[in-house]
Amino acid sequence: MRKPHRLLVRAACVLAAGCVPAQASNAVGASSHGSAEQIAWVRSAASRFVAAELAHNGEAACAVLSAPLRATIHGRTCAQRWDSKLTTMLRDPSRRRALRAQARAIPSATVVIHGHLARLELSTPLISGRNRFLWTEMCWMLEG
Repeated sequence: MRKPHRLLVRAACVLAAGCVPAQASNAVGASSHGSAEQIAWVRSAASRFVAAELAHNGEAACAVLSAPLRATIHGRTCAQRWDSKLTTMLRDPSRRRALRAQARAIPSATVVIHGHLARLELSTPLISGRNRFLWTEMCWMLEG
């Protein structure tokens, strides 16, 4: 039986950011480190982020970002900034191919979890840098 606090964490995560972990039983890769559920949640967050980008949905992409990345900057919301970025990005066929390749790679990518930080090992960055996720707001959120 699941512990009540784990059910509350899962419910809060679903309500706050739409986190729906993949089936944990198939989530652990040979070189991944962390619990099956944690690994599945990180992969789910990354998958939702890339799917939102491919759908040109800045608001959904922002739902996966950590709070500092979601902040309003110079009067522009996160969704407005991402919608603008995605308009330019998705015009380029090579960028669309790269996003589709990321979407295919995420389910088998290595995930390494250390406490409240996770790293998803992909050949290209989701935003920039190291594909780091932070356990915050009761969910794994992508950091820049």
